[in-house]
Amino acid sequence: MKVTSSALDTCESSFTPLVVLELAQDVKEETKEWLKNRIISKKEDGGAQLLFRPLLNKYEKETLENQNLYLVGASKITLLLGAEAMGLVKECNDNTMRAFTYGTRYNFKDFDDDNDDFLTMAECQFIIKHELENLRARDEKMIPGYPQAKLYPGKSLLRRLLTSGIVIQVFPLHDNEALKKLEDTWYTRFTLKYQPIDHIRGYFGETIALYFGFLEYFTVALIPMAVIGLPYYLFVWEDYDKYVIFASFNLIWSTVILEVWKRGCANMTYRWGTLVMKRQFEEPRPGFHGVLGINPVTGRKEPLYPSYKRQLRIYLVSLPFVCLCLYFSLYVMMIYFDMEAWALSLHENSGSEWTSVLLYVPSIIYAIVIEIMNRLYRYAAEFLTSWENHRLESAYQNHLILKVLVFNFLNCFASLFYIAFVLRDMKLLRQSLATLLITSQILNQIMESLLPYWLQRKHHVQVKRKVQALKADIDATLYEQVVLEKEMGTYLGTFDDYLELFLQFGYVSLFSCVYPLAAAFAVLNNFTEVNSDALKMCRVLKRPFSEPSANIGVWQLAFETMSVISVVTNCALIGMSPQVNALFPESKLDLVLIVVAVEHALLALKFVLAFAIPDKPRHIQMKLARLEFESLEALKQQDIKDYIVGSLRSKIFVRDHQTRSFLGTGLHQTQILYLLSRKLAAML
Repeated sequence: MKVTSSALDTCESSFTPLVVLELAQDVKEETKEWLKNRIISKKEDGGAQLLFRPLLNKYEKETLENQNLYLVGASKITLLLGAEAMGLVKECNDNTMRAFTYGTRYNFKDFDDDNDDFLTMAECQFIIKHELENLRARDEKMIPGYPQAKLYPGKSLLRRLLTSGIVIQVFPLHDNEALKKLEDTWYTRFTLKYQPIDHIRGYFGETIALYFGFLEYFTVALIPMAVIGLPYYLFVWEDYDKYVIFASFNLIWSTVILEVWKRGCANMTYRWGTLVMKRQFEEPRPGFHGVLGINPVTGRKEPLYPSYKRQLRIYLVSLPFVCLCLYFSLYVMMIYFDMEAWALSLHENSGSEWTSVLLYVPSIIYAIVIEIMNRLYRYAAEFLTSWENHRLESAYQNHLILKVLVFNFLNCFASLFYIAFVLRDMKLLRQSLATLLITSQILNQIMESLLPYWLQRKHHVQVKRKVQALKADIDATLYEQVVLEKEMGTYLGTFDDYLELFLQFGYVSLFSCVYPLAAAFAVLNNFTEVNSDALKMCRVLKRPFSEPSANIGVWQLAFETMSVISVVTNCALIGMSPQVNALFPESKLDLVLIVVAVEHALLALKFVLAFAIPDKPRHIQMKLARLEFESLEALKQQDIKDYIVGSLRSKIFVRDHQTRSFLGTGLHQTQILYLLSRKLAAML
């Protein structure tokens, strides 16, 4: 990506736009001028020192719509200084990973004054977002022209503008040339090959690259399960005792793949620099509100909200609502079983072919209802979690994930547990599992990618016709791109993508001994999922801002919890099989004790494997230890320097006039420290 090489260029017309800022149509001129000045002003004057210009000039505004679209960019030096301020980690010439500093920029691999690709496009746009979000109020009491939009020192201006409806949205622009290259190596050619994860990371950032890396890894890891499950399905369908080997392999497999993923993830994120990147202090989320006060940690003015009020909202409102939704889900499940009983009785009475097909209809309807309920509940969960008024985005996400996971787990798997352990109908369990898995996969493909892509194509044609009809002398390509992208849907993060994989993992692992073909269907789905998700990211939704990530976060724990539950369910299913029960015709207690003992042994084996496989490869551990050692040594040296200077100022300078004059001679700091250290050594 090309950026201007001018250090502090604030020209409004000659820079590569990276980010688009859309204002409301009725924003006052004084507000626009004030915002522009704050964005382009120097850092010492409270500005972001970015480049800023309207999409349309004065003549074009009289001809075209969309007058309140503005382009934001940055000079090369601003981006580099921003990278230092954010602690971005880059590879040095000695192959180590270190936090980038502008003063030592030539020590970093691939850095050159003429090389504009040192920072990836995702990093550049993330830096601009960071600079915009860190525009803070100084002495302003309100946003000019909007007395109701109050400000206080330290308040993020962008967040106030968004919550006040003055700024509609801020989004990064696609780079059409780079996007085309990425698409050519990613999904436009349907060939069996690994994804260009590093290129995805360079364009979309680490969070999205980690999702696609995990999707690819999980798909490949499913292949052994699919290969082994196929002959079991074809040849030993009713012999449940023979599934002991398959189920045991499944349990070991689920543990090993999750532990190996941690190692691969550590390799990737170390190479990208996010594994050793220091966490930034987390600011209050935009939707957080409360009484203005002083944060006891930072000393800044910000809204304060008592934690007991949040706890009351959680336990008196959110928790009962979630329980009510869970009850409703179980009620719908019982309606499904009534439909199953009706279809079965109809088939037994008539015995025709069309009634045999009708047996699958209740499961298909129930699968569709499950998807609808999951989506409706998601909106309710988001509203409730926002209403709980969490201060930090991480706390908001954790509470949201917990609510959604609990409901989705019960909604998707309760019927299967009921069939397996209450009805004990293995034939119905296989039928329901297959129907739920396949139907949910088809619905997800349609709703997430195909339908949005079709709608986006229709909108694209309309915008293209409108631009071609213009007579104005404008940069039609850029105008068309901005207008098209601003109407695209917003990518809401990897939550739904990981949730889909989590549920798929449950279908594959929880009841593997009953339906071993589930892994094969999951592999087939994921091969198309890679391409449909790639299409969604590149052509259907707005380009999201990059977010540095060192791992897949709480989803790792979610998958590990699912693998533990799968041990219990598979052991119980095998213990309930007629073949195993026949081995203990007299005492069922012995059977229960043996099943429990086997389950505990397998759980112990899982934890031993998890402990035996290190989360990080040995060479990564050594590099991290080396970085920690160097950081401690640097801190120790700094402490020694501070001690020497402090001691000499307090003791020697008082008594020795000649030494006191060192600091006024213009000597280099190292020379001064050397002379003062000798003086201190002689004194001691």
